[in-house]
Amino acid sequence: MTEQVSHNKLEWKELNEEREAVLAGWPTGQEVDLEEAFQFHLKLAPELNFAKRLIQAKQQGHTLAQPRAGVAELNKHLELLLFLQNEGGADLLPTTIDSYTRQNRYEEAEKGLAESVLEGRSLLNGFPAVNHGVQNCRRLVESLSVPVQVRHGTPDARLLAEITLAAGFTAYEGGGLSYNIPYAKRVPLEKSIRDWQYVDRLVGYYQEQGVTINREPFGPLTGTLVSPCISHSVAVIEAVLAAKQGVKNITIGYGQCGNITQDVAALQTLPVLAEEYLQAETIDDVEITTVFHQWMGGFPADEAKAFGVISLGGITAALGQATKVIVKTTHEALGIPTKEANAQGIRATKQVLNMLQDQVYPENPKLAEERDIILQETRLILDKTLELGEGDWALGAVRAFAAGVIDVPFAPSSHNAGRTMPARDNEGAVRFLSWGSLPFTKDIQDFHRAKLAERGRAEQRSPNFQMVIDDIYAIGHGRLIGRPR
Repeated sequence: MTEQVSHNKLEWKELNEEREAVLAGWPTGQEVDLEEAFQFHLKLAPELNFAKRLIQAKQQGHTLAQPRAGVAELNKHLELLLFLQNEGGADLLPTTIDSYTRQNRYEEAEKGLAESVLEGRSLLNGFPAVNHGVQNCRRLVESLSVPVQVRHGTPDARLLAEITLAAGFTAYEGGGLSYNIPYAKRVPLEKSIRDWQYVDRLVGYYQEQGVTINREPFGPLTGTLVSPCISHSVAVIEAVLAAKQGVKNITIGYGQCGNITQDVAALQTLPVLAEEYLQAETIDDVEITTVFHQWMGGFPADEAKAFGVISLGGITAALGQATKVIVKTTHEALGIPTKEANAQGIRATKQVLNMLQDQVYPENPKLAEERDIILQETRLILDKTLELGEGDWALGAVRAFAAGVIDVPFAPSSHNAGRTMPARDNEGAVRFLSWGSLPFTKDIQDFHRAKLAERGRAEQRSPNFQMVIDDIYAIGHGRLIGRPR
């Protein structure tokens, strides 16, 4: 099956046959009318287009704040988004999709939606957009005064893309790697890559009609001590795969690790690498922006401490000059946040962003070293991936994961080698305790050994798996580094 996947652009005529089967997957698929959708998009006010808002922020040097949010019932979801817009001051809005829809289990989503209406509260952990259909989803777009994006976690997001893009959403998150490896156990990469090529070709077709849709691969992956070189490699591959299908506006992401120098270096190198590898494919007409995800791991239950974690994320996003930041809430340790807590997280983040608007992170030797290490490691992974794929990024990605050349820590997928093991060094930067089959040179391997040995001496213990466990829980316990107490 491996040989069947390719990064080549899909033929629209052939894709149309596939579209008929996809749209027949649920009754609301019949509501999709592309010509009508194009006209709706073209009449949208420019300030409601996600891509245009991102380009404007990039040109102005501003970092935009965007929350996560989604509940089952249409009116309640709209009420939530309006609250985050008006009370939270969100610059960009999400529609987070429920877990049943993410697994294409639309009948169960329908049942959950009906029960949510009866109960008067959401019994789903997001918005079942496929069940609501084009016209209901369009109510959201028409009722808001800032752009809105679909955020989810779906290996096969074809029908969801058809419905939400036709409804007028101007941004769509995910990718064939980043919405498979961290989210699914047995979905073959060949299938998820091809299903996401469908999504990207659809977005590319909108682009051909003059409608720019923003695409955003999911940067944090498992969100647990993911080294920049791993997330950067996935981001670059997904950016190239999307661009090959005609996508012209791509936001590449990175999840906060916690050491400010490493995180700023990661944000600085991410667009450099994306543009470098796009240009190598003779693609030079894609607008690249960046997104920084506030801490994706365990949070303190204490709300005051949680605000500290959120604020550190805001500081790093500003100093790293991310185009946007995904905001967390003080209820992360407790479950789904209230709309009030969500709005507070946005306002706290925006306060930090505003105060740091005119400040820059000073250039220094440690920052330069981090940039150099990230660039070296990521290029080694990407160059080996392209070699394995014999010049084809889709084929290379499948083979790279099979060989452990790309290896996401703590991922559930059976198609991920799972041989890498991250741990923090003595300053809290994420290093490799074990690098598995990552194609690192001896110099880079020695760098990681030395960094973790330094921490080991400081803590009077040998670097081992207990360090990893301690680091995973550290922020929830009020620290960055999981030092013994």
